[in-house]
Amino acid sequence: MKRYFLFFVTIFLIDAYSQSAGNTGLSFLKFGFGARNSAMGDVGNVISDDLTALHYNPANLGRNSGNEVMVSHNSWIQDISSQMLGIKTMAFGIPFAIGFNITNVSDIEIRTRPGEPQSKFNANYFYGSISSAYNLLNGLSLGATVKYLYEGILNNEATGLGFDFGLNFSTPYENLSVSAVVRNLGSMKELRNQPTELPSDFRLGSQYKFNFANYNLDLVLAGEYQKYLDADSHLNFGFEVLYNKLLALRAGYQTNYEIRNFTGGFGLYWGNLKFDYAFIPFESGFGSGNIFSLAFRF
Repeated sequence: MKRYFLFFVTIFLIDAYSQSAGNTGLSFLKFGFGARNSAMGDVGNVISDDLTALHYNPANLGRNSGNEVMVSHNSWIQDISSQMLGIKTMAFGIPFAIGFNITNVSDIEIRTRPGEPQSKFNANYFYGSISSAYNLLNGLSLGATVKYLYEGILNNEATGLGFDFGLNFSTPYENLSVSAVVRNLGSMKELRNQPTELPSDFRLGSQYKFNFANYNLDLVLAGEYQKYLDADSHLNFGFEVLYNKLLALRAGYQTNYEIRNFTGGFGLYWGNLKFDYAFIPFESGFGSGNIFSLAFRF
């Protein structure tokens, strides 16, 4: 009974962020990668034109041909932290990207009776992934990701594999693109008595870019429909205003979450170096989430 209680507490803490728990686990896979995407309502399926595409939609890796390195630190609520690293390069004219995610829930208390906790432990999660994209037709690219997954809770451990499949289409209308992806298909080995189900989801969305050259402004508007295959659906919206390729202001809105909806943040650019920050406020006394990311293109 004690082990089941500890498992429940761990999953509750992580799903306090996602609020789309359904019947699945491994909710750290729902966390965003890159503060730009998180600040814009997590619409990364349609706006990720950098290596964060390895997390959201691998087909978007074909939208630029440069090399890139990015690190991201996500400070969530209730002592949940997530560190992410991505590396992208080109080989034989095809983009390849590898990604790593380490997520920890620290200082979970063991209690079998009232009073002081008997001890504490951490829950640990990890994935390592490899992604690639291929331009099938003019304006149409396909992408795929393979993930190695790990979860460790108290003395229980399990591993598994996950798969993402996406597409991106640059329409004949200039600056308008459409993206779709299915993420986190796959399975896990048993964690003590039974395997954990992956939080599979489907996303479909679009973005439009405006350029106001006379004012040195670029504007991005994006929206998408997101459906967790075993749980709720959401509408995500985001916008970005970029001034003189130096300073970006961002905001977003997400529907059908119980304790959060608005997001915001900013970005700073110095040549090939980019720093981004996102702020996610929560209701009901849960505090806030803060995401920092740093990227370098070469």
